[in-house]
Amino acid sequence: MAVSFRVSDIHYRELRQQLFPGDGLEAVAFALCGRHHSENYDLLTVQRVLTVPHNQCDRGRKHITWPTASLASLLDEARKRRLGIVKFHSHTEGYASFSSTDDESDRQTFSSISAWLDDGESHGSVVVLPDGSLFGRSIRSRLWQPFDSITVVGDDILHWHSGQSDDPVAPALVAQTQLFGAGTTARLRHLRVGVVGCSGTGSIVVELLTRLGVGTLILVDDDRVEERNLNRIVNARRADIDRPKVDVLAEGVQLIGFGTKVIPLPLNLYDVRAVNAIAACDLVFGCMDTAEGRHLLNRIATFYILPYFDLGVHLRANDRGGIDEACGVVHYIQPGGSSLLSRGAYGLERVRAENLRRTDPEKYREQLEVNYIEGVDEKSPAVVSVNATIASLAVNEFLARIHPFRSCKNSDGAIIYFDFMETMVVREEEREACPLLKPLVGLGDVIPILDMPSLSS
Repeated sequence: MAVSFRVSDIHYRELRQQLFPGDGLEAVAFALCGRHHSENYDLLTVQRVLTVPHNQCDRGRKHITWPTASLASLLDEARKRRLGIVKFHSHTEGYASFSSTDDESDRQTFSSISAWLDDGESHGSVVVLPDGSLFGRSIRSRLWQPFDSITVVGDDILHWHSGQSDDPVAPALVAQTQLFGAGTTARLRHLRVGVVGCSGTGSIVVELLTRLGVGTLILVDDDRVEERNLNRIVNARRADIDRPKVDVLAEGVQLIGFGTKVIPLPLNLYDVRAVNAIAACDLVFGCMDTAEGRHLLNRIATFYILPYFDLGVHLRANDRGGIDEACGVVHYIQPGGSSLLSRGAYGLERVRAENLRRTDPEKYREQLEVNYIEGVDEKSPAVVSVNATIASLAVNEFLARIHPFRSCKNSDGAIIYFDFMETMVVREEEREACPLLKPLVGLGDVIPILDMPSLSS
C-alpha cells in the first residue's frame, strides 16, 4: 500500500523554525495528521504541529533525544480522533538518508506509539534538511517503506517522489527538458492531477497537461457534449454529441499516445466518489462556472492539502453587436491561505441559490418568483481563443510553482487577471488567511465527509 504525505506551508514554516534554530544542533517535532484512505493509496495530512522545547532535549550535531512525556497529550488526541502521528527531526549537516541512530530511535518511538494507539494504521518519520528538502518513510507495525510522495503546498509547490530519479525522459519530451530540465519533467510524470469541469477551459487544460507529460489525469464532469459545446471542447466532434465529456477527453488523451493514464469520472463533484478521487490527487484545476462547485473544491483542497488552480472567464456582449466585457482570471489557492470566498470570487448567497437549483429545482423556482434568491445564469457566451488564453495562463502558473522561473516571487501572483479588451495582465499577491477555512487545514477524512451532512445523504 503506497502512503503519501502532505504539509501546508503554514506548518512547514513552523517546522523549519523549530528544527533549525541556528545553533547547528538537531531538533525534533511531531504532527497530528488527518488521513485519506483509498483502494491502493493512503495519505497523511498535517493538521497540527507539536514542537518539543529545545532545552528539554539532548541535542547534538548527529543525534537528538527527547522526553517521551511530551507525547502524552498528542497520543491521547490521536487515539480519540484516529489520527496519524508523524515525527520530524533535522539533519543539520545535510545527511540525506536515515542513519542507524535514526532507525533505532524510530523503532523505539513507533513501537510505543503503536502500542498506545493500537490502530494498525500508518504513521511516519520525516527528516528535514538545511535546504528545506524532506524525505521520509511510513511506519505501520513492522513495515517500513519510503513515502510514495511528499508534498509541501505553499507559494511554491515542493514535491518529491520516491521513484522519480529512476525514470528516463520520453523522446517526445526531450525538447521540453531543454527549458524545464529532466527533474521537473520526471516530476510531472509522477503527478496525479485532477481537472474538475471538462468543457471550454477544462478541455484545453487537459490537452496542455497531457502534452507536458503529466502521468495521471482524473477528469470529473457529469455533463454530456451538446452541439453548442463544439466550438470550444478540444477533440470534440459532431459524432460525440450526447457522449459524456470526460469520455471524449479521455479518448483524446489516449490517442496522443504519451502514456498518460486517464480516469474519466462522469460524476458531479457533489458525489462522494468524485470527492474521494480528487482528494487522492496531487493538485487540482477547477474549470467550473458555478460558485457552488468552487466552494466545494476549495473545501476539498483545504481538508486534503491540495494546490488548487481556479479558472474563470467572463464575456458579456451588448445589444449593439459589441462587447462590454471580456476578461479572465486564474486563482492559485493554497490551504491555510486566502480562499475564493475570502477573495470575494463568490458569495454564500450565490452558493445557496445554486445548491437549491441542483437539489430542489421546484423550490428554487418558487423562491426565485418571490425574489427570495438571486437567479442563476444558465448560459453565457464562450469563445475558444479566450478560453485557451486563460487555460494557458493557469497551466503556466502551475509550472512556475513547481519550477520557479519568473522574475517576480510566486507570492506576487496569487491572482492573475487578464483583460482581453485592454490586452493587459494584472497580478495580485496572496491575501490574509480565510478565517472560515484555515481551521480545517489537513483534517482529511472525517464523518460526515468534509463535515458536510449533505454529502453523506
